[in-house]
Order: sequence, then structure tokens, then C-alpha cells
Amino acid sequence: MQLGFVSAILPELTLEEVFAFAADEGFECVELMCWPPGKADRRYAGITHLDVGDFTAEYAERVKELVRIHGVRISGLGYYPNALDPNPEHRAMVVEHLKKVIRAAPMIGVNVVNTFIGRDPEQTVEANLLAMRTIWDPIVALAKEQGVKLGIEHCPMLFSDNEWPGGKNLAYCPDVWRKLFAAYPDGTVGLNFDPSHLVTLFIDCPRAVREFGKHIVHVHAKDERIDRERLYEVGVMGLGWYKPKLPGLGDVNWGDFFAALTDTGYNGAVCIEVEDRAYERDLDDRKRGLLQSKRFLQQYMG
Repeated sequence: MQLGFVSAILPELTLEEVFAFAADEGFECVELMCWPPGKADRRYAGITHLDVGDFTAEYAERVKELVRIHGVRISGLGYYPNALDPNPEHRAMVVEHLKKVIRAAPMIGVNVVNTFIGRDPEQTVEANLLAMRTIWDPIVALAKEQGVKLGIEHCPMLFSDNEWPGGKNLAYCPDVWRKLFAAYPDGTVGLNFDPSHLVTLFIDCPRAVREFGKHIVHVHAKDERIDRERLYEVGVMGLGWYKPKLPGLGDVNWGDFFAALTDTGYNGAVCIEVEDRAYERDLDDRKRGLLQSKRFLQQYMG
């Protein structure tokens, strides 16, 4: 396995500066954020370290040269919008940009694009699964044509009252994953697996890894801490009782997680995703969060 990080936590750095930091600190890979340039509607979104809007062969060569100079590989390209958004104009924009990300990946030797399936939170799972086939069939066909695997992250995207009760990401649990892989069985669609989200959902993480290990194409390393006092007050039907933390500072059992991951034979990227508000005062603080996470995770990765 290769230890890296998700570039979203370093928005003020240029692409070359991200590579330089990764190389200087001994990271082996980085997942590059590929949002359309502009203002984002949520934290950690809207970060553009690789602009795929007009991705030319010349631009691709410059990126490959940075990889060569710094010796840090690109584990995947990341773009995490809601492709099933109920607004048709927004949905069309999202799908078009996702296709640009998919087309850019093989131009720089990358074969994984990480994203969300998305969801209309006011519709049932069944209705969203039907919509998924309409919207995602052409996306999956393009990814297969380009030799790209789609790493679907399984965060439920449920953070506010206007996202209740369904959240904004359909593929959040084993029941839906089985339906997802039944719809797309050829291996083009896989999982970008993040153990923190299973803490939030009280889903057995090692069991999920062992059942779906063959579908894991990328891994995020993030922890989640359950605030028991808040949970007591509002229950699982409420909000605000789960908080992202650095690996080792939450409720993920990392020994069990890596035991299951190695049992499956996974040997790909494990990218630290820093979303811990306690490490967000400034750029140095966020870098410190990455390095603290790296030190913790190295005990499981050799």
C-alpha cells in the first residue's frame, strides 16, 4: 500500500507546491482535487489543483513532468458533487464536468476517478436507483472506454436539516452497494472506501471490507468520533453527534480495519483526508494534521 493524502486540505498551494510538500514529507501519492474553479457550497469542495476545463496534451505533459521530478504519484482524481441533484441544470453541469475529469485521467497516466453517486434527498432509494441508471450509464460507459475505474465514496452527505432524511449520496451502505454492483458488474464501478463513514452509520467496518474488498479501488484514511453526550440528547435521528477527526483520534479501530484490508489483498493508495476542525487554524496547522496522521498510520503500513 502507498500512503498519501487528499489535496483538498491545501487549497492555497499550487499543484507544484502540493507535489513538493508531499515529496519533502515522504508521502508516496496524492489524490488531486478537480473541482471547477469558483466558489463552493460546502467545506472542502471547490478546490482545483488540476483544472480539467481545457485539459490539453501540453498541460498533461507538464503534470507528468511534476510527477517525475518529485517522485510522487497521483493516486486518483477527485470530484465529489451530486450527480443526481434534482435541479436539471445543476445536474447537467456536474455530469459534464465529471466527464472532463474522466477524460483527463488517462492523459496523465491515472486510472482512478473518485466521486459520489449523488442523490435526490426527497426521493426514495428505489427512485434514486432508477434515476442513477439514466444518468450514470453514459458516465460508466465513458469511464470504461477511457480505462478508468470510478471510486464511489460512501459518505451519506447528511449534515443539515435540508438534507434530511436521505442525505445527498445514494451509495452509502452495503444494501445499496450490492444493487450498485449488480447494475455495473464489470469492475468499472468500485468503492473509494472510508472507514469513518461506517462509524457514523454503526456498520461493521471490517465485515464490509471483507465482503466488498474486491470492489475497493481507493482508500481514504479519516476517523470519526461519536459525541455521546450529543447523541444522548438528539439520538441517531438528530444531527451534530459525529465529528471527523484525524486517524487515531476517533472511534475507528484501525488495527481491525487494516487487518481486513490486507486480508482482501488490497495494495493500492491510502490517502489521508483531513477534515478535523481542531487542525484548521492555518496552513501550518493543516500540514501538521497530515504529518500527525502519517506517523499514526505508518505503524499499520510498514
